[in-house]
Amino acid sequence: MRFHRYRPRVWATAVFVAVAGLLAATPGAGALSAGDLSAAPQIRAGVEDDGADCAVATPGTGPSNSKLPDPFTRLNGTRITARSDWRCRREEIKKTAEKYVYGEKHAKPASVTGTVSRTGITVNVSDQGKSAGFSASVSLPSGSGPFPAVVVFGGFGADTATIRASGAAVINYDPYAVGKEGTPRNNKQGAYYSIYGSSSSTGLLMAWAWGVSRIIDVIEQSGGSILRSDATGVTGCSRFGKGAFVTGAFDQRIALTMPIESGTAGAPIFRGIPGESGSQPLSSAYSEQPWFGDAFSPFTGNPNSLPVDTHEMVGMIAPRGLFMMENPHVDWLGARSGSVAALGGAEVYKALGAGSNISYWSDVQDGTHCAVRSEWKAPLQQSIQKFLLGTGNPPNVFRISGSKAGNLSQWRDWTTPTLS
Repeated sequence: MRFHRYRPRVWATAVFVAVAGLLAATPGAGALSAGDLSAAPQIRAGVEDDGADCAVATPGTGPSNSKLPDPFTRLNGTRITARSDWRCRREEIKKTAEKYVYGEKHAKPASVTGTVSRTGITVNVSDQGKSAGFSASVSLPSGSGPFPAVVVFGGFGADTATIRASGAAVINYDPYAVGKEGTPRNNKQGAYYSIYGSSSSTGLLMAWAWGVSRIIDVIEQSGGSILRSDATGVTGCSRFGKGAFVTGAFDQRIALTMPIESGTAGAPIFRGIPGESGSQPLSSAYSEQPWFGDAFSPFTGNPNSLPVDTHEMVGMIAPRGLFMMENPHVDWLGARSGSVAALGGAEVYKALGAGSNISYWSDVQDGTHCAVRSEWKAPLQQSIQKFLLGTGNPPNVFRISGSKAGNLSQWRDWTTPTLS
């Protein structure tokens, strides 16, 4: 993601959509109950991949399709009928996205050790006979703790003052220590590639996500006197928004995912980018940095042949907390395609009875890239309180800029099932 200076321009009246009305197909949809999947931010506490035991066939590409793939249809062509089916359907989406978009995310290594202090976290990893390490700094809020924490990618673009004022610690994560930018695809550098090889086909976004997962491993082992292992969020802006989005999708221990202005390779649907004027082309994002996995190369000119799209990565986060923030003033960021991803993924939230757990906001006045915005402060506070502190209610709102409002009906030929 290249950085430029942009001037805000006049844009259409914002579209205000209440999620409760948009997503609730029946009275009470989205309400939390003891027996519902949405009763807790995670499906099972302490589990990185809840569907790891699901038998998943090798995903194929199938015929080209300009419409978004149906998130509710299994690889064998049958549709899921119960909420309990989502666990293994999600695993199919995960494996498909790894194979064709991001590259493999290696599971927890043979050895993960480290320390958690009031000022920092150290991580030491050993796997397949190789070792690597990295560290992150910690900024605690006032109080005695233990605290929930938000992993902030790159220390850039996130409203860390509001995060801490809301009662959560900030973990300042340098993703470049795990996957360095500015390297060729056949010579990737950083902790991930020190272990799994510099010619690994896994892209930087997945390597960065792996690094956050190892931080959570260390927090889990630390005894919980400083940071809570069951209440971790992740956020970042621009390229770091891409990383935050992928991290939340691929680790179910993340209770709250908050990507900001993530652009191409982040939340916006791949199929929408070629037709969205001014957005960063897929080929540009693929070549700018090795963010994507190497296997994405054939799809940069033909995303319609992809068997997966980002609305399904949004669905992978369900029913956990998700607050997506986008900037409609910068065409390069593809906010219209981002709104379609949010609307499509929200259908998964609705089907799981967790419609109130996803929020989206692109109705902002200031067009400066990665600015701290007053419009996002209240929903940020509400998200932290609900999903990390367990108090109050989620923001439960969609505010889509009228200048970058996507229409989900134009992108799907499937309906949302009522899951038992």
